[in-house]
Amino acid sequence: MSEQEKELRVLRDQIDSIDRQIHELLNRRATCAQNVAEVKQKYQGETSAVFYRPEREAQVLRAVMERNEGPLPDKEVARLFREVMSVCLALEEPMRVAFLGPEGTFTQQASMKHFGHSARNLPMQSLKDVFREVQSGAAHYGVVPIENSSEGVVSHTLDLFKQYDLKICGEVEVPVHLHLLLNKGDDLDGIKRIYSHQQSLAQSRDWLDARYPKVEKVAVSSNAEAARIAAQEGNGCAAIAGDMAADLYDLDAVIKNVEDQADNSTRFLIIGDQDVGPSGDDKTSILISVPNTPGALYQQLEPFQRYQLSLTRVETRSSSKNSLFYIDFEGHCEDELVQQALSELAKGSVELKVLGSYPRAVL
Repeated sequence: MSEQEKELRVLRDQIDSIDRQIHELLNRRATCAQNVAEVKQKYQGETSAVFYRPEREAQVLRAVMERNEGPLPDKEVARLFREVMSVCLALEEPMRVAFLGPEGTFTQQASMKHFGHSARNLPMQSLKDVFREVQSGAAHYGVVPIENSSEGVVSHTLDLFKQYDLKICGEVEVPVHLHLLLNKGDDLDGIKRIYSHQQSLAQSRDWLDARYPKVEKVAVSSNAEAARIAAQEGNGCAAIAGDMAADLYDLDAVIKNVEDQADNSTRFLIIGDQDVGPSGDDKTSILISVPNTPGALYQQLEPFQRYQLSLTRVETRSSSKNSLFYIDFEGHCEDELVQQALSELAKGSVELKVLGSYPRAVL
């Protein structure tokens, strides 16, 4: 045995020993998770026990990143713990999560990023179906897009919050990286038609105009559907979509990151029927309806300035009679200053609906 092999043997033995310790600790953690489930069922009842606590998970992930000393990056370690928590939670109760389908979309990617791979993802045909599935109890939670950094707010999601009595329980941000997908072996110069979602076509318009100005661009219902069509039609057809769609339909990402803005991202909301406790770093979302009069926006924003509450998003929708404001701001509805601000807002509005307080996205 060479000197190199001797040194490697020592290191590999150390790795094997560490792996056994990790394995033992994982099983011990899983056993604790099962014990947690039993305690919750004992005191909350088997049918009404709440197993998933968004604020608790956010605190755990933040603690993981704070105590990390490397060499693994903070977020990579947090993602590992995210999966550990996901599989342990599945021992308590398998999580059912509805998302805007089909499979292979960025919404599914957001769901997996937030809940881990052990959750059961349920693709829905429309945003309304996602809300309806959660409202009925068929799904524990739903994942819906709320805004894109380049295309703006998803207005249909705001409309559904007015119709359904659901809470925002969390948020997750997903970087949007779009690739040109082809069937294996197809020629880049032979592309005659490119499929993608309308928003993705808009997000890669400059690149498409420069590279394929004369090629037909076809908007379809989702990027995953674009990948499916391209895979089915074969030679001469391409799709613009993400990694999940490429893997799902066995397409090659022949040109990566064709989006015009390198920092493009989409923010998604987690919807459910529970109130979320404070995590220490939270946001609150509200809908305010006020008479459509001059100075209406100023009157609604003034309490935030007075109570030193930082706004992170303001969206306005107006009709002939009323103006509707969607507002995100830092803080939790149990905070004293937030309660005072909300009390004042309620007095001056036709309707104030608190959509929820929830942990700021960690990953």
